[in-house]
Amino acid sequence: MYKRIITYPKNKSFFLFGPRGVGKTTWLKHTFTKAIYISLLKAENFTYLLANPSRLSEYIPNNFSDWIIIDEVQKIPELLDEVHYLIEEKKYKFILTGSSARKLKNKNVNLLAGRALKYNMYPLTHLELSGDFSFKNAIKYGSMPMIFSEEDKLKYLQSYVMTYLEEEIKQEGLARNISNFSRFLEVASFSQASVLNMSEIAREASIHRKAVENYFSILEDLLIAYYLKPFTKKQKRDQIKHNKFYFFDAGIFRVIRPQGPYDFSEEIEGVAIETQILHELKAIIDYKNLNYEIFFWRTRQGHEVDFILYGQKNIIAIEVKRKSKINNSDLNGLKLFIKDYPQAKAYLLYGGKEVLYYDNITLMPFNHFFKNFLDLLK
Repeated sequence: MYKRIITYPKNKSFFLFGPRGVGKTTWLKHTFTKAIYISLLKAENFTYLLANPSRLSEYIPNNFSDWIIIDEVQKIPELLDEVHYLIEEKKYKFILTGSSARKLKNKNVNLLAGRALKYNMYPLTHLELSGDFSFKNAIKYGSMPMIFSEEDKLKYLQSYVMTYLEEEIKQEGLARNISNFSRFLEVASFSQASVLNMSEIAREASIHRKAVENYFSILEDLLIAYYLKPFTKKQKRDQIKHNKFYFFDAGIFRVIRPQGPYDFSEEIEGVAIETQILHELKAIIDYKNLNYEIFFWRTRQGHEVDFILYGQKNIIAIEVKRKSKINNSDLNGLKLFIKDYPQAKAYLLYGGKEVLYYDNITLMPFNHFFKNFLDLLK
């Protein structure tokens, strides 16, 4: 097991959210060895507590002072009322995991009103993998923990996608037509790292626009999709207003994205690279409490910067290019952004081998970026 860099409070209950398969349960069992562990994936626990959530106290010995873990708490949202009571009356410490926010977004669900903090877990990062990290493998297979022990990595990724289709979507009744949802997933994969156009996706998938909007909401609730908002702080230009879309893992994206004879593998790999960079940014900014928000910037004239990291003191602009040789036109988006935000630090990450400098823009090979990741964000 790789050592995770996620931090957690020592004496306060917390939620731990993340897609299935990112290692939440493994990490919890390894880190909190004396905790009471209650899995709602276990049928007998689920049916017993669903019938009467107040039975939760029966799992806890008198004067218990360690952690109590409830895995997949979203399956019985009513349990949170009992958790709330036990935190207040018994001073118990809970860890509440979830791989879906769908049921927890109901306005009547008790989210403990500050009595439990919220943390996220992601696929493995380069800091956690250390010497086992391979950028080449990451953009091909992603960074899900099981990838590093599976002989048939592609088969695992295919099974993972089917698990979500069958277990999460079908069993939870989130989509009435699995065939439509499966077709939607394929069409949505062509929007990876792109500004969303709901009408176009609905037309290509032959699905009503309202259904497409609901499907995107499902992906977000299942924590398997990210959305980046456009950067509009003190905007000076006419900019795109719609969000950009990403599946959360490069390997998951590649297995969902169909590839035909007219597809360019270089284009798909370029999108996978951007996906991996976003994963690293989101995870490490979150784990290290670096206090940055991540946006993208794009004008209606087509000038774009992939990632804008906006902090209290810094603005960092990052453009990602797969190719090893950069020409002047590749810098246009960053140049225009710096003109509007002269205080920003600008980086172009690329497939070359040398760190180069063009005015106020630093060209940086991917491996150099990962080696100096934290220093760049200071």
